[in-house]
Amino acid sequence: MTRAELEHAIRAACDVAQDTELYVFGSQAILGQFPHAPASLRQSAEADVAPKNRPEMVDAIDGALGELSQFHETHGFYVHGVPIETATVAEGWRDRTVKVQNENTHRRIGWCLEGHDLAASKLAAFRDKDREFVRTLLAEKLINSRTLKKRITQLPVTGEIRTRLLAWLERTTRDLAAL
Repeated sequence: MTRAELEHAIRAACDVAQDTELYVFGSQAILGQFPHAPASLRQSAEADVAPKNRPEMVDAIDGALGELSQFHETHGFYVHGVPIETATVAEGWRDRTVKVQNENTHRRIGWCLEGHDLAASKLAAFRDKDREFVRTLLAEKLINSRTLKKRITQLPVTGEIRTRLLAWLERTTRDLAAL
């Protein structure tokens, strides 16, 4: 996905949801803070979004713009309407979102997760692809381990999970420093 495609997704999802703002919290949220993020971080063909003021419209977004929809077939990417509650995010994340608003969004607003918040959220899922995404963010120096560590401590997860995430971060940071 490109930044222009993300902007198109924001515009289209806001139109479907009849809302002027939405949250972008999947991997492509990185394009909010880093419009020219490396291609390795832009592999996903989907934008995960939740309308800010009309959360009940996530299913309408998914139906109109989701995977295998006419929108997907036409544009080569799709918009996944997902309740924001499905994301595990660090305390205070809303205050750190990155605003995407311009003519291409028709002045609609996409509030994208900030890079460290996105990384912490991805680590909470702890899938292979999510760990690789975060490793790339660190390797490309788009985020730093000190701030990510702080965000991990702010996640609403068990102590056991937090310990696992912090141990992964420590190992990964050490491995990257050895390169």
